[in-house]
Amino acid sequence: MRLLIAGAQGQVSQALADAVRGHTGVVAVAFGRPTLDLQSPETIRRAVYDFAPDVVINAAAYTAVDRAEAEPNLAHAINCVGARLLAEAAAAQGAAIIHLSTDYVFDGGKASPYVEDDSTNPLNVYGRSKLAGEVAVNAANSRHVIVRTSWVHSATGNNFVKTMLRLAGERDVVRVVDDQIGNPTYAPHLAEALMAMALAIAGQNEHKLFGVFDVVGSGATSWCGLAQATFAAAAEFGVRVPTVDAISTAAYPTPAQRPMNSRLDCGKLEQIYGITLPPWQEGVVDCVARLCR
Repeated sequence: MRLLIAGAQGQVSQALADAVRGHTGVVAVAFGRPTLDLQSPETIRRAVYDFAPDVVINAAAYTAVDRAEAEPNLAHAINCVGARLLAEAAAAQGAAIIHLSTDYVFDGGKASPYVEDDSTNPLNVYGRSKLAGEVAVNAANSRHVIVRTSWVHSATGNNFVKTMLRLAGERDVVRVVDDQIGNPTYAPHLAEALMAMALAIAGQNEHKLFGVFDVVGSGATSWCGLAQATFAAAAEFGVRVPTVDAISTAAYPTPAQRPMNSRLDCGKLEQIYGITLPPWQEGVVDCVARLCR
């Protein structure tokens, strides 16, 4: 299989680069800017045409949730227009595309975990740009897999777990929101799932393999629970950890409104692909170990 990864520096892209090494028979490249820039149609077309992939994984995105409120045009250009151009280029080469989306396409009003065909209603600019990207990819390439994931973290890039470890060295008390619930997802676990999906769809046209799939770590918690798990894992390495003060969303206002419940149900992923991601706690322990060793 020839695999093209859009995005080279992000958490998922780097985790995919590691995952590829564990699979024989896979020839992969990861293109980031300026070689493949989702704001530059010519670079998109050239990269896909020159490499001629069987599968494209779009792990490039505008992910600054709060900053997007002030940059809606940029978020839309990358997350929707760029995603559409990449899907079109893949289709022109006969390639399938796996496009990463987000739990933030939902408004959080549901009491139980969301499934793939639940109604979407994003609360913020970022979520709206990602939902528009889903629609665009769906229209541009019939052989698409839209992967909704959430709360991604790893030992690379900027993420919540790394932020908590930084704050552990700076503060005695850390205040963390405890009424937003979701599924923490470890990038290496996500990358292995994406690789398995890519291998399954390469050269295939079986209808059930395509569409929207939730792909997140098993189990759910709040941001406060994730912080507590991070500090518990760090304490095993002798890291000085702060006290965690659980607060409400109202006590920590942000430019972008976030869903109170963004849990995703991965039953479809297990049924169609036979994939279940490990418990989110395992990802936190491994992530912290990599950062603290």
